[in-house]
Amino acid sequence: MEVQERRTYKAVIGLEFHVHLATTTKMFCGCRVTYGDPPNTHTCPVCLGHPGALPVTNEKAVELGVMAGLALNCHVADRAVFARKNYFYPDLPKGYQISQFDEPICTGGHIDVPTPEGRIRVGITRLHLEEDAAKNVHVGTSGRMHGSVGSLVDFNRGGTPLMEIVTEPDIPSPEAARATANQLKDILRAVGVSEADMEKGQLRCDANVSIRNPDGTFGTKTELKNMNSFRFVERGLARELERQREILENGGRIEQTTLHYDPETDEVHELRSKEQAHDYRYFPEPDLLPLELSEAWVSGIQARLPELPEGMRARFVEDYGLSAYDAGVLTSDRNLAAFYEKVAAEVDAKQASNWISGDLRAQLNEMGVGIAESRVTPQHMIELIELVQNAEISRSTARTVLEKVFETGDAPTAIVEREGLASMGGDELSGVVDGVIADNPNEAERVRAGDKKVIGFLVGQTMKATRGNADGGRVRELLLEKLDS
Repeated sequence: MEVQERRTYKAVIGLEFHVHLATTTKMFCGCRVTYGDPPNTHTCPVCLGHPGALPVTNEKAVELGVMAGLALNCHVADRAVFARKNYFYPDLPKGYQISQFDEPICTGGHIDVPTPEGRIRVGITRLHLEEDAAKNVHVGTSGRMHGSVGSLVDFNRGGTPLMEIVTEPDIPSPEAARATANQLKDILRAVGVSEADMEKGQLRCDANVSIRNPDGTFGTKTELKNMNSFRFVERGLARELERQREILENGGRIEQTTLHYDPETDEVHELRSKEQAHDYRYFPEPDLLPLELSEAWVSGIQARLPELPEGMRARFVEDYGLSAYDAGVLTSDRNLAAFYEKVAAEVDAKQASNWISGDLRAQLNEMGVGIAESRVTPQHMIELIELVQNAEISRSTARTVLEKVFETGDAPTAIVEREGLASMGGDELSGVVDGVIADNPNEAERVRAGDKKVIGFLVGQTMKATRGNADGGRVRELLLEKLDS
């Protein structure tokens, strides 16, 4: 019987990011940019689209857009033009969105991304500026349009400065797409152009996906929209690729559509047919002059760019002897990285990494705060690590002390002294060790006979007897000294 050769499918993925810029006012008016305020409390004739209201470009938004483009290795145009993108939807009161089309502010960049497939270079096709639409609030149990009994519109978000970043279709897998999204988010946060908080809607990610044809050409692409986490981006892409493979294997054709991924059912659903650029009837915005960006102005922004995450990770590995993983954890938050460097300048760098990326981050995550909002200071961490290294408190006691520092903001030494948490030492600890040996003669004899594995049991019994107020290393040394003699 003839065996049919199974076709090899290769994914082709490109991502589109919509990112709120970290400005205090909107893109074309003076209304404040806020999150969580009562609906429709930050509006004016401009962002509500009243006839005759004229927009004025927010210079800070342009500066942040250029800064983002430079961080993504883009070419910054010396001239950029705003355009009207025409479509009708309740969240767009003017009937058009002010965006950029054929003359965007940045083009032709790239980022290098470590992925499961190895390090890849993902091209940046373009970065352009625009205004965000208002927010539709669908009334019903699902919170989505489907099944809702009505929709309300909150115009607070309308007009928020937004940049759209479009990648080349260089991404080979859903896992690589998630890694690319995280890398881009880290860069944007590092240079301070956006908080990129997906829960607040400050960063939204859409994905274009297709399967490459056997002759190497691109297949028909579909677009996944409205995914509210990078984990769902990965899962949605995996499910859509599976759907496309099933269609092709059954002799069908892929239709160019816009889809929604439902994480609860792990299914994709068609929203609408995919629009083309001509559907929007773009034309230059007559109420705004083109942006003219001088080389000196752009160079000044370039000079102010901070250290980027990739360079910082490499420096942490080189300067502090950290693993790539530990360096990645510490540099994922710019405030945490600065905190670490202050601690590592005074104590062992590896110990500082262990405490900050482990115990301290666990406390921060549990309380839902960032390092900048916590009561723990670099000096607190330095003091705590020195107490452990000098065997003044045990590792387990130090964790308890850190919790109390987190709660009170008191210095570790003050907490240890106030609560009597200092490690037991000297004659008192020696006496406890003698008692443990006497209470466990069989295990003690096995250690004397050369079975050193049993020493761990005796250390545990000693730590139990001291209620953790002893240094484990010193306990082990004392046990071996006494049993060897």
